[in-house]
Amino acid sequence: MNEHPLWTYVDTAQSRFKELSDRVWATPETCYAEKASVAAHLDELRHQGFRVTENLAGIPTAVMGEAGEGGPVIAILGEFDALAGLSQKADVFEQDPLEAGANGHGCGHNLLGSAAMLAATAVKNWLAETGTPGRVRYYGCPAEEGGAAKAFMVREGAFDDVDVAVSWHPGSIPGVFKGSSLSNARVDFTFTGRASHAAAAPHLGRSALDAVELMSVGINYMREHMPDEARIHYAIIDGGGISPNVVQAHAKVRYVVRAATAPEMLKLLARVLKVAEGAALMSETQVSHKVLAAVSNLIYNGPLGDVMQANLDRLGPPPFTEEDKAYAAKFQATLTEDDILAAYRSMGITEGDRKPLADFVVPAEAPTVEMGGSTDVADVSWVVPTVQVWGANHAIGTQLHSWQAVAQGKSAPALKGMVHAAALMAATAADAMTDPDLRARAKADLAARVGPAGYVSPLPENAIPPIAEMA
Repeated sequence: MNEHPLWTYVDTAQSRFKELSDRVWATPETCYAEKASVAAHLDELRHQGFRVTENLAGIPTAVMGEAGEGGPVIAILGEFDALAGLSQKADVFEQDPLEAGANGHGCGHNLLGSAAMLAATAVKNWLAETGTPGRVRYYGCPAEEGGAAKAFMVREGAFDDVDVAVSWHPGSIPGVFKGSSLSNARVDFTFTGRASHAAAAPHLGRSALDAVELMSVGINYMREHMPDEARIHYAIIDGGGISPNVVQAHAKVRYVVRAATAPEMLKLLARVLKVAEGAALMSETQVSHKVLAAVSNLIYNGPLGDVMQANLDRLGPPPFTEEDKAYAAKFQATLTEDDILAAYRSMGITEGDRKPLADFVVPAEAPTVEMGGSTDVADVSWVVPTVQVWGANHAIGTQLHSWQAVAQGKSAPALKGMVHAAALMAATAADAMTDPDLRARAKADLAARVGPAGYVSPLPENAIPPIAEMA
């Protein structure tokens, strides 16, 4: 195999980053509360000799490490936030939380940030050894799960001088991101009513919880009349107390509104606001709302995607062993056939043998499948040519945001897939660093895709990172 020069640098540095991934897995922290996780990343950045910027864009858990001099600037994007309620013991083949109700790394961001920093370290060491002009940056980005940190970072200019951005996401089948993602907004609706004795004087009360439930009814009727790819989800944050004999004077519900593009999402959000106002009118309560976060849809970059695909074809799949496959098969046995088929179809693969681990890569000619979720990498992709790859870290069929994903997060396959992704990112970053024509084509491709209007942030002008609300 004709190896890329960067792969030796990744192999040499990998052991510390496996340890970093495990360290972050052991301290799962959610949206804007990633204090231990960012501390671990800061420790490693300093150990590796990066020039470190803390409190990036005014966000306490955002960090940037830079190395190199002159030349183009290549950003490698990492994350390290976890998910609430997904605590799970490692390497256990049934649902068994470490701590009931606690957090867990169900989206693999312990792997995501560690691989990104490993790739940045490999590029840093290559720059120093070869004397190549250029700067590599590791961006440690918090709060991807619902906090839109990168959207706030874009708005604050954190990527203004970046030429190319590279990232990845843990998954089960390795392939280049080619589809888009959904734009979304996360909004809190607070209803205020009037308390009263629910038996002695119910007619004097005005229930905020009734308003929350009426809003849910209105949204459910609205679902028939919105685009097929749009999504609306909700969670009751405050039900107004635990006493059913008191009319609830306050209640809060959090909605996530998704659509194919930011303009479509904002139109749908405007309709959701009307439903909330109607619920308040029907229940004779008052409603206020606050947009906590919002992200755009993802912009694919053709020239960078072609280069990453070439590197993926050159590298092949991760070096999984028979022992790795037997381990993954035990997790795959906890999944449904629909789970497994969905994993293949999400990568444009509809035929072939069903396997516990990916010993193949998604070919360039596979059809593009749009991503059903959302990511704040999207906002970076509107202002910087951006490329990403799906990793091969879990048993095929493992759903993100599941206990199975958490349980596999420290496994040998997960870590092999992490190093594999780092090798792809490092190679693609170095190719962009040394090829001015590639950078020019990538920027031209981005300009053509975003159009003359360019990037318009989906965040309200007065929005600030929802650290207090989310941490």
